[in-house]
Amino acid sequence: MGVETLICSYVSSHSLGPHYKVVPVIPWLPAIPSLAYLVGAIFILSGAGLLFQRNVAESSIILGVLMLLCGLAFDVPRRPNLMSAEWRTNVLEPIAIGSLAWLAPGLGGIPRWLQRTSCYLLAFAFIVFGIAHFQVLTFVASLVPGWIPWHRFWTVFFGVAFIAAGVSFATGFLQRWAALGVGLMFALWTATIHVPAVLNLLRTPGAPQDPDKWSDVFIVAALWGGSWALTRDLRDRKDVSLRADFNRA
Repeated sequence: MGVETLICSYVSSHSLGPHYKVVPVIPWLPAIPSLAYLVGAIFILSGAGLLFQRNVAESSIILGVLMLLCGLAFDVPRRPNLMSAEWRTNVLEPIAIGSLAWLAPGLGGIPRWLQRTSCYLLAFAFIVFGIAHFQVLTFVASLVPGWIPWHRFWTVFFGVAFIAAGVSFATGFLQRWAALGVGLMFALWTATIHVPAVLNLLRTPGAPQDPDKWSDVFIVAALWGGSWALTRDLRDRKDVSLRADFNRA
């Protein structure tokens, strides 16, 4: 995402036209070069920090703060309609990624209130994502590849799964299974919808290189990885809790 932000802030033309008000990739920053370069650099440093265990906590906190600030400060004022498709994607996607960053492994020392807030934000985002599957059911179904049968069924199924995962995060019931299931959904979408769309652009001579196609891959991959990282963390915390109970006994 950091490299993508730097490239899109540098290149003056794209599929939306040469004059634009925002950098056309997540987190949809204002088209201010210095701001875009700064945020892109922070993304790169945070991503590199996540690769090293000793830097995971700091990198996750910085990434979470940055994503939530971008979603709330830059995207909410531009998207006042809470039920619009733009609000769901432009606002809630960076907030969901930021919440997953705060809940990432290595953050056992963060305040309890921050963990709860992250779970509630993630729950809200997932529930809205699920409702959106029913609001624009025909459009979402059209995104399912032709070789997969029962487009509308899968759209409804994943909408219900999103809502169920949101309820799970809000209540704390079966959170690990919810994170595992949501991560699997994002993994399937990455492999069947978003990566093939980008590969088709690369294989088609003269095809417009829409930054949104690349951004979709990175967004879904981030939500996929964050969900599965949370699955591992919830498992480890449960194992620690069980060992502590055994030792006390």
